[in-house]
Amino acid sequence: MKALSNDGTFQPDGLTAGRRAFVSAALKSLAVLPLVAIDNASAQSATSREPSGRKDMASVNSKQEKEMDRRNLGPLEVSASGLGCLPFVGYYGGGPRDRKASVALIRAAFEQGVTFFDTAEVYGPYLSEEYVGEALAPVRKQVVVATKFGFGVEEGKPAALNSQPGHMRRAVEGSLKRLKTDYIDLLYQHRPDPNVPIEEVAGVVRELIQAGKVRAWGLSEASARTIRRAHAVHPLAAVQSEYAMWWREPETRIFPALEELGIGFVPYCPLGRGFLAGAVNPSSRFDSTDRRHNLPRFTPRALAANMAHFRFVRDWAERKGITPGQLALAWAASRKPWIVPIPGTTQYPHLAENVAAGRVRLTPEELREIDAGLARIKLEGGRADPFTQSQFDYEEGERPA
Repeated sequence: MKALSNDGTFQPDGLTAGRRAFVSAALKSLAVLPLVAIDNASAQSATSREPSGRKDMASVNSKQEKEMDRRNLGPLEVSASGLGCLPFVGYYGGGPRDRKASVALIRAAFEQGVTFFDTAEVYGPYLSEEYVGEALAPVRKQVVVATKFGFGVEEGKPAALNSQPGHMRRAVEGSLKRLKTDYIDLLYQHRPDPNVPIEEVAGVVRELIQAGKVRAWGLSEASARTIRRAHAVHPLAAVQSEYAMWWREPETRIFPALEELGIGFVPYCPLGRGFLAGAVNPSSRFDSTDRRHNLPRFTPRALAANMAHFRFVRDWAERKGITPGQLALAWAASRKPWIVPIPGTTQYPHLAENVAAGRVRLTPEELREIDAGLARIKLEGGRADPFTQSQFDYEEGERPA
């Protein structure tokens, strides 16, 4: 990859200096702002050092941290933004991050007011859950931990769907052990399994809830029809899906169903795997260890074609006096009061930048103007490779090209 900046990200011309200045200022005011975390793709490597003064800031500003905005996912009250814990396993290249550094960053997020942490057994596999469990064990009753089942990890087939009842129960027991807890706050089916009726899955989860091993449950990348069928057996607390300024498909059918049923929405990749933050540009290249290397929207041609979208975001950010990533995060948080993004990071400076995004407010008129501008920009490249796309749950006639 080219044009690597000092903070480990890729910056379009003219953006690097401004972002550095912002991060420097944000670190000084980190603890007094509501948190909106950064997308996992923006972090290229973990740091093994805490920024100077971070512990002092957490101590001095503990009162303000506890006043962070809250949102509800069904019966669960969580911070207005969570921390996605996939990046720690090297999903975007660089290999698994150092355990000590990862645990420290997760704890730092909690100190800054994050109470919602998202992981899965397949992340690593297992490694992300282990990091989360170690980091949050001392504050377990003060946080909400979400994890996921649904892939054939124990059979050595982590890319194969598996929501058979026996597998589900074993997956939950394994997650409980790795998370160092006796209950899971939010348990997702990672992907709907066409071989297991969703009603059967919901029934098993209901038994786990009745046994006290799970508090609430959700689905990931599910269609509105599947959501309704699952909710009829046992109420869903949340649905998770990719959602960002450059991927808005959930608004068409998912959002109406969620609003009607009172289900929360947890978007992942709200910064478009780093694109909306300016972390990549047309000269960026991704090796085979980086998830983006085979995504249609991250080919050199697609990146070049889609820079018009980034320039629009950047120009709006300049109007607001913020960074492009902050605008993207503020936009996502402004869509609905029941949306809780779960971007992740492995770097303290990125955390600082996104904490500061919490003070950004977009008026209804600004949102309308932004949406109108986005509608005029044509994007090139699908969001997923064909195999991954095949595991998303779509209704007939709904699957994107």
